[in-house]
Amino acid sequence: MKRLAVLVPGGRGQLGAELARVLRGVPGALVHAPGSGELDVTDGEVVGDAVSSFTASAKDAGLRPVVVNAAAFTAVDAAEEDQRQAERINTTGAAQVAAACRDSGAGLVHVSTDYVFPGDADRPYEPTDETGPKTAYGRTKLDGEHAVLDSGARAWVVRTAWVYSAGGQNFVRTMLRLAAERETLSVVDDQVGTPTWAADLARGLLELAGQIARRHGPDQRVLHCTNTGSASWFELARAVFAGSGLDEERVQPCSSAQFPRPAPRPGYSVLSDRAWREAGLTPLRPWREALGVALHEFR
Repeated sequence: MKRLAVLVPGGRGQLGAELARVLRGVPGALVHAPGSGELDVTDGEVVGDAVSSFTASAKDAGLRPVVVNAAAFTAVDAAEEDQRQAERINTTGAAQVAAACRDSGAGLVHVSTDYVFPGDADRPYEPTDETGPKTAYGRTKLDGEHAVLDSGARAWVVRTAWVYSAGGQNFVRTMLRLAAERETLSVVDDQVGTPTWAADLARGLLELAGQIARRHGPDQRVLHCTNTGSASWFELARAVFAGSGLDEERVQPCSSAQFPRPAPRPGYSVLSDRAWREAGLTPLRPWREALGVALHEFR
């Protein structure tokens, strides 16, 4: 990774910030992680100029440029109310980043989501499984995947799920906040996925970026990357409490029907990392192990 330059659209978001943090610890690597105020992926001219300029600077320095697109409209319920904005960022924005990478010769890693699947499986989803999003968020992200893969860019799509970090708005942070406000919590136990620490995901994405920079990248252009194992939100909440020295019995199970949301949540969205491992990439650690380490950053 020493000869790698990475541009991270969405660099002020939860994942983008972790990508920048991890990369800044790599000797010889160059990172630029602009937020939406500096690099608005919905503005094609701005995107084209930013990617072209970064790519030229990287090549002048003898570095191999890769864009890791972490820009996304991730507010699942809000996407139901503002589908146009979700489409502008998740679909049109993705297409414009991919077009800029194609035109400049930069490699591209585009981050996507488990929500592209219907959520009714009984085994971990493979990248080749049939998609069928049930939400506006999932539909716009899937359309973004297609735009990226059809762009002609040297591009790979990486789906992930249930991402959390100390610096973002996420389930783990919410549980810790509610633990200080309430004596007991009710958390759904009929939605199953894989909690994924943003720092681990960032390292995985950067390993892929390094592979793309060194050679052609994996033959499989859609990959899944999460911490390993699975849990319900209820199990994750209890693990957060236990890992923070709190009484996990304060967390009680309930059904999704008791907490209706504007956007339906997948009942099952565990992602298989088989294609990731077959590409020679390092599998992420088990989610409980990652959470145990991550919780130190929340204190």
